[in-house]
Amino acid sequence: MKSVPHQKGRPEVKMAMIKLVQCPTYVYTRHCRTTLPSCTTRNQDSCASSCSTQKSRRVFSLSALTLSFSALIFSNGPSSNAQVPQFIELPNSGGVKALDLRIGDGDIPLDGDVVAIHYYGRLAAKQGWRFDSTYDHKDETGEPIPFSFILGSGKVISGIESAVRSMKVGGLRRVIIPPSQGYQNTSQEPLPPNAFFSS
Repeated sequence: MKSVPHQKGRPEVKMAMIKLVQCPTYVYTRHCRTTLPSCTTRNQDSCASSCSTQKSRRVFSLSALTLSFSALIFSNGPSSNAQVPQFIELPNSGGVKALDLRIGDGDIPLDGDVVAIHYYGRLAAKQGWRFDSTYDHKDETGEPIPFSFILGSGKVISGIESAVRSMKVGGLRRVIIPPSQGYQNTSQEPLPPNAFFSS
């Protein structure tokens, strides 16, 4: 969250950035596949030149695999001292989970505070389909317009309120909101464009 300068006649606004995303259902990996016909002694003369070409292709493919795996080992492998960050369930949130990507250095908002957040909203049931983002809504200068609300007013979905309650100004957090803490009716904000709710 970050503080926005106080304007005359308006309350101070505190801003946070939240990435609302799904927990990954599928992990996609790149597979290198090499199909090489074997050269038998019967057709070795006609195949000699192609075998060397195929062999060099095989070596190249294996090198590419080795580089990919070593990059994974060195960039993502946990060291003996490093801990892999994990989502934690926020207390009294009804199952909202959060992963802090950056801890802010400002205040934690209180009920009645006006907070402003930037977010990306994705649906787990739709393979991560992005349904809304504050970065899609621009002002006249082309800057994204943050979503502002009064904390504790009940005007936003409870999952967002739970996520923001423990954030500090300037923080960046990835959040998983279960359906029970999501949209319950069309009066809750932020309402995505073209939203459809069945009753």
